[in-house]
Amino acid sequence: MGIKKVLVVDDSPTDRYVLTNILEQHGFSVSTAESGDDALQKIREDRPQLVLLDVVMPGKNGYQVTRQIARDPSLKDLPVMMCSVKAQETDRIWALCQGACDYIVKPVDPDELLAKISAIE
Repeated sequence: MGIKKVLVVDDSPTDRYVLTNILEQHGFSVSTAESGDDALQKIREDRPQLVLLDVVMPGKNGYQVTRQIARDPSLKDLPVMMCSVKAQETDRIWALCQGACDYIVKPVDPDELLAKISAIE
């Protein structure tokens, strides 16, 4: 089937633009959200096939949103990839413990991002 529909969640307009641009250039349909609460609403309305989620955001952080998705029976199969400037191994491990399927560090290398998305499919 393949992932075609991605929700990019980041409070930075620049990061949302960069990620959206990379994904759209490679044929993905992209929607965006600026916060964790906005993301949860869009997930329920739009049903993306992948959520690309920042860690540090106002309100609910990416870890909290990931945990909420993983614990919701109707959303638990939705893959979440964390995307953050937080580059410590402990950050990656914590994200995976919360239910993320992968973790990528900003600034994002387009080839790495696309390879990680392909691995989810």
